[in-house]
Parts: sequence; C-alpha cells; structure tokens
Amino acid sequence: MDMKHSRKGGLTGRKKKQIRLVLLLLPFMIMIGVFSYAPLFGWSYAFVEFTPGVSIFKSQFVGLKYFKKIFENSKDFVTVMRNTLSISFLNICCSVLPAIFAIAISQLKNKRYAKLVQTGTSIPNFISWVLVYSIVFMLLSSEDSALNIILMGLGVIKKPLNVLTNEKHAWATQVAIGVWKSLGYNAIIYLSAITSIDQELYQAAEVDGANTWQKIIHVTVPGLLSTFFVLLLLAISNMMSNGFEQFWLLGNGMTWDKLEVFDTYVYRMGIKNMEYSLATAMGIFKSIVSIILLTFANWASKKLRGDSIF
Repeated sequence: MDMKHSRKGGLTGRKKKQIRLVLLLLPFMIMIGVFSYAPLFGWSYAFVEFTPGVSIFKSQFVGLKYFKKIFENSKDFVTVMRNTLSISFLNICCSVLPAIFAIAISQLKNKRYAKLVQTGTSIPNFISWVLVYSIVFMLLSSEDSALNIILMGLGVIKKPLNVLTNEKHAWATQVAIGVWKSLGYNAIIYLSAITSIDQELYQAAEVDGANTWQKIIHVTVPGLLSTFFVLLLLAISNMMSNGFEQFWLLGNGMTWDKLEVFDTYVYRMGIKNMEYSLATAMGIFKSIVSIILLTFANWASKKLRGDSIF
C-alpha cells in the first residue's frame, strides 16, 4: 500500500510539474499562433480581386492570376532574382567572418579590452538604417567625405569618388556595409559557443605541446562547426530576404539596376501601386522558395555531414 501511495504521489508531482511547464509555454504558443499562424489567413488575398473596403468573402475569385502576373515582366523579374540571390550568396560567403572575429576576441588576454571591442562592434546592429545611410554618405560619398580626403591627401586619386553611385561595386559595397553593421552582434553567438567548449580539451592540447594557432585549428574550430552549419542552413533558407530598408535607402538611380531586390520589388510593384493581391502572391512565392531552399540545404547537410536541423 505504501509503495502504491508513493507511486501515486510521484505521478501527481510529475503531473504538476508538467502542468507548470505547459503553463510557462502557453503564452509563447499563443503569441506564435496570433502573430505567425493567424496572419496566414491573409494569403487568401492572393487568390481574389481584392478591393480596399470590400470584404474578402465578397471579392471575385481569380485563381492563380496574380501568381502568373509575377512572371509577366520576365526581364524585371530575372534582374530582381539575380540581384537577390547574388547578394545573398555574397553574404553567405561572408558568414564566416563573425566566427573569425569571435575567435580573435576570445584570444585577447585583456578581458576588459575584449568586452570593450565586443560592445563597440555590436552597437552598429542597433543603429537604424536611416542613420547608417547618413554615416555612410558622410564617410564615403560626399566630395569632402573622409574617404576622399584620405585618398586625395595620399595622392591615390585626383577626383573625389562617390562610392554609393558606383554600379560596378554596388553589390560589394552593400555587402560590406551589412557586414560592418552585423559583425559584432553575430559574433556573440560564436563567443557563446566558444565558452561552451570543454576547457579540458585545451589543457590536453597544451600537454601535447600545441601552440595557440594549433589549439584554434584543432579545438576551437571543430567546436564551432555545428553552430556554423546551423546558421549556414538558416542563411540559405533566408536567401530571398535581403532586407528592405538597406536597399531602399542606399539605392539610387545609378545603382538601382543592381540593388533592386525582391523585398523592394514587392513594395514597388505591389504595395506602392496598391495591388495588394499581387503583393500577397509575391509573399507566398517568396515563402515557397525559402522552404524549398531550406529543405534542399537540410538534405545536403544530412547527406554530406550526417547531421541536419530536422
């Protein structure tokens, strides 16, 4: 009887613990439902002739009309997809930089200085793109910008440069600005991964006579690979999302052919022209492509590394 009673008491305690965990999880599940799943009802606008002020249930059903319209202007669409995927590919190529930066910070002996560097490089992530544009314009594009003053003072150039209007280097310029803005913040993830590496591995490497560089190659880098590949998979799935503000603000008439990405294209063709059904169809197309990219990247990771995120 005592064993049965204690078993019942244990089960009751376990149930109470599970109920508490469910209650802790419930607010987040509600938030996901309200902000992630409920808006999916809006996808129905892509299949009707939506008119502001008219209920969607009274709107005319048009099927795949707006999905076909996405591809009607094939020249613009190809240009936009070229820009979007090319810039995303360059960003993925640069995704190793936060890991390298995190390793460099972790090797600093002066921890106070390391924290100062980490904080200073993380601040740009919290600066709005409007302010970033002002900073970039003052440093790179005006005739009396810091870049022009330095280069002309050294005799490297004779005429002022305007980096933001250079079409040939538009992709590289935007990628560099994006890396500068997010480098320190993205390095935080890798710094957390470095601190979670078993310190006994470093001690064992020291016993074997490994120097600092060898410890980085044989201990730190392998410890960061799993984190790097997870972030790489997420970056691949996010290739259709370059961001709207950066390219809308930093783009101009001289570089627009190189900088119009999918997000700005949706705004210009759909929202700005008040074609909300077209904008919704573009959003669905973007989501489908992102899911396909994530599935393919996950499959490739499973085949090549034997590891995947799902």
